[in-house]
Amino acid sequence: MTTTLKCSTHPLAAYINRLQSGGALLKDTPDNVLEVVGILKSYGVVLDAYYQNLLYISKDQFLVLFPFFKYFNGEISFSKLLRFWWHDRINFEYAEYCMKTMMWHGGGGMDAYLDTEEFKQLARAAIKAKIGNNPLMMSVDRLFPGFLTEMVRQQVYYNALGQFWDVMSDIFLTLSDRYDRGEIKSISEVVEHILAGIVAAASAPIYYSVKLEGKEYKILPQSAGLTFLMDVAVPYVEAVFFRGTPFLGTVSYNAQAQQISPDQSRFAYGALYADPLPIGGSGIPPTLLMQDMRHFIPDYLHKFYESTLRGEDDLRVKICQTFQKSMFCVTTAAIIGLAPYPITSEAPEQQQANRIYLEQWMDRFLESRLLQANA
Repeated sequence: MTTTLKCSTHPLAAYINRLQSGGALLKDTPDNVLEVVGILKSYGVVLDAYYQNLLYISKDQFLVLFPFFKYFNGEISFSKLLRFWWHDRINFEYAEYCMKTMMWHGGGGMDAYLDTEEFKQLARAAIKAKIGNNPLMMSVDRLFPGFLTEMVRQQVYYNALGQFWDVMSDIFLTLSDRYDRGEIKSISEVVEHILAGIVAAASAPIYYSVKLEGKEYKILPQSAGLTFLMDVAVPYVEAVFFRGTPFLGTVSYNAQAQQISPDQSRFAYGALYADPLPIGGSGIPPTLLMQDMRHFIPDYLHKFYESTLRGEDDLRVKICQTFQKSMFCVTTAAIIGLAPYPITSEAPEQQQANRIYLEQWMDRFLESRLLQANA
């Protein structure tokens, strides 16, 4: 008996069909390939700086109550301080924004582990070693018993996000190298490269320890069984690509105005939803990322932007639009990697299961910038 595969009636059914035929959420054009690879080259350079700083903060600024020089990576000089005041620097604040967003939304095995008694005991051991006989820290710990433990929890997210971005930076930079050698010529090949990198790192362990007074203190032990894909990558995509946080100045935080949903799962402020036009405005976190990436875009992408109608007058907006295109490619890799069956399977039962799975994703894309990215 032959099984008849039902066609999807979803408003974004065309994208489901494209994915199941081996395509991506972003249509395949030479300009899209140039833009996506170029912006991911820049993003890879920026992520390299971000991840190193996140790891530095988690290890060398552990439980420092007032980390005035946390963005200096231990290299403090007057000239560097002047450059920071003049904002001639990488905006590490955006990395912290992503870390705090990820921590706030939670999800995944790491978030669950941080609520266990085992973690609390490991955190207390590190806290005790850190504060020693410091009367100020001891007083803070007595007055606010959960405060330092919560700080340790935040340090975990600094470190885990740093480990995640370390891998992603390498993936994006090697993608650029392959493009320069003529090995990457289509959006599907971009997605395949990203997916291969994610799959290779999927089961890599996520663990974290700090050295205090010459002794190593485990915070996330390898015995917790936390891994790159399910415990860090997936929660990151959920928190940063989809949910995000409301941008100051764009919506009212007044509860009576009801402009922000009280349900975090309904948030749609992530990278795939953000309107590029406010980029450059005060209080819009992605502005910092776009400002960082503009310093590292390759010449071919810079020339592409110069050839457009407004040239460099709206450069940050253009970078944001291109960045969204690239994130739809990364999301495509995540969707394919998490599918219940091979995405291009021709077995009717597997195709139908994949179609139901893809329709659930498409529900989330209805209000995203997917159509604009493909315009």
